[in-house]
Amino acid sequence: MSERQLSLNLFIYPNGHHEAAWRHPQSVPESSMDIGYYQQLALRAEREKLDAIFFADSPSLAESGREGLRIRFEPVTWLAAIAAVTQRIGLIATASTTYSEPYNLARSFSALDHLSKGRAGWNIVTTSMAAAAANFGLDAHPSAHDRYAQAEEFVQVVGDLWDSWEDDALVLDKSAGVFADSGKVHAINHVGAYYKVKGPLNSPRSPQGRPVQVQAGSSEDGRDFAARHAEAIFTAHQTLQSATEFANNIRARAKAVGRDPRQLKILPGISPYIASTEAEAQRKFDELNELVLPHVSLGQLRRMLGVDLTGHDLDAPFPRHLIDFSGTESQSSRFKLIIDIVDRENATLRQLINRLAGARGHWVPVGTPVQIADLIEQWFRSGAADGFNVMPPAFPDGFEVFLDEVLPILRKRGLFRTEYAGSTLREHYGLTRPESRYALKTA
Repeated sequence: MSERQLSLNLFIYPNGHHEAAWRHPQSVPESSMDIGYYQQLALRAEREKLDAIFFADSPSLAESGREGLRIRFEPVTWLAAIAAVTQRIGLIATASTTYSEPYNLARSFSALDHLSKGRAGWNIVTTSMAAAAANFGLDAHPSAHDRYAQAEEFVQVVGDLWDSWEDDALVLDKSAGVFADSGKVHAINHVGAYYKVKGPLNSPRSPQGRPVQVQAGSSEDGRDFAARHAEAIFTAHQTLQSATEFANNIRARAKAVGRDPRQLKILPGISPYIASTEAEAQRKFDELNELVLPHVSLGQLRRMLGVDLTGHDLDAPFPRHLIDFSGTESQSSRFKLIIDIVDRENATLRQLINRLAGARGHWVPVGTPVQIADLIEQWFRSGAADGFNVMPPAFPDGFEVFLDEVLPILRKRGLFRTEYAGSTLREHYGLTRPESRYALKTA
């Protein structure tokens, strides 16, 4: 077996990652509101020894409720219900630093880590959707730079709270009447530009010490933030070259701030269309794209590029001349990814929206199980990825064919585990358990 092993997460999106998956004849859209549906997905992922399941989240509703609603339940609550029926698989949830409070978030993820015996992960986002501001009494959404400045302090406060109980602070000495060693439970007394938090947390340090910190931004601010704080990075790339450049850049930044790059997992998204022949796999891709409602896709494109292309000929070349390359959207990593697709493939507007409908800019390979396994191995062995967020285009078929047809090939090549070696998400990822910052100060 290969010394270095793939990390594989199941990224769960209701009904599947293709925006029209809910319209497929095999889809059961009602299942997106049924916790039993998600529990069964998690149990299947655990039987196949995947590292984690992952829920994205946003504190606003962007899609049209008429044509393609993406229901978003608060993910920590949902994962708590999944923790109750699983034993080993990691549980990663998104939560915003812009629209949360550090103390409440620290408590929620600490509780999930305790509840699951060490399987929690926090996907740190600053929230890109401007519509969220109105849900929190704000007149305007903060700029990306301001959101990252706030996130820097937010993560510091949360980490201090998670560390505020040293590992051996809990004594539970009945005879002496000592519940905890008060000298090892610390007020954090944080006073900063955005937050004032006394602490300590009102629960002991969790099994992993701290839940695994995950991050998904790829802008310049996002890369700097990830280099300092992330233990796993979820990212989107269309080509091996782009993924390799990103991975090398992130590892160099992490090393420059004194971190061991091996303690950072880079996990691009992959949304594969898989069948016994290339022609059949392409038919699956085309079948879902035929269900795309162009005006819905154009709305998504408008949010990412900052230009409304409604009314343009879908089968004409993409109108690149209409794009504002000096606008605020142009600084986002997803904007740059979309323009790269246009420039590299000379895509028509229809071809572009179909690509984005597949997985919102993530990698969408089409092929046989062997071809998909070959691509995964190529990215992994080249260092472009330490593993992948598996994003099935549609449930259940897209997930089942990956597990039944691709995973056995990866195992045969010695690239993926046959059994879990540990019980926590940190152990699955090969990450060390961090010491309490306060214990280190007194050591």
